[in-house]
Amino acid sequence: MVDPRGLRFAAVVTSVVLAVVTLTASGWLLLAQTAVFLTGAVLGVRWAPYGLLYRILIRPRLGPPAELEDPQPPRFAQAVGAAFGAVGTIGFLAGVPGLGYTATALAFVAAFLNAAIDFCLGCQIYLAIRSVKGVHA
Repeated sequence: MVDPRGLRFAAVVTSVVLAVVTLTASGWLLLAQTAVFLTGAVLGVRWAPYGLLYRILIRPRLGPPAELEDPQPPRFAQAVGAAFGAVGTIGFLAGVPGLGYTATALAFVAAFLNAAIDFCLGCQIYLAIRSVKGVHA
């Protein structure tokens, strides 16, 4: 189980990084963010760089969370972010900026929704897929 405040912190940092990518068209920065997404998808959100930063620097200064969250939906969301990040990176680095901007913008919208209103789009997609498959939490 994970602290949902850490997930939201990660979404804020991700939103800032993706906004900078959008302003600079930096395929290399997007590649770094894609590596962050991949780490969260493969190792879990607790071990992703922003999750570690939250756990080490911020969580000790807060009280315990009111509730904990299942890490699987956010982990799926990280995988989706990695896919969009990979497509965007390829676009920027291959000289197809429209592809880079489009993929980055879509990832930014998802991260910003989580950061601003605590709505994890990737998590909702994960839950919808599980529902269609007939798997319930």
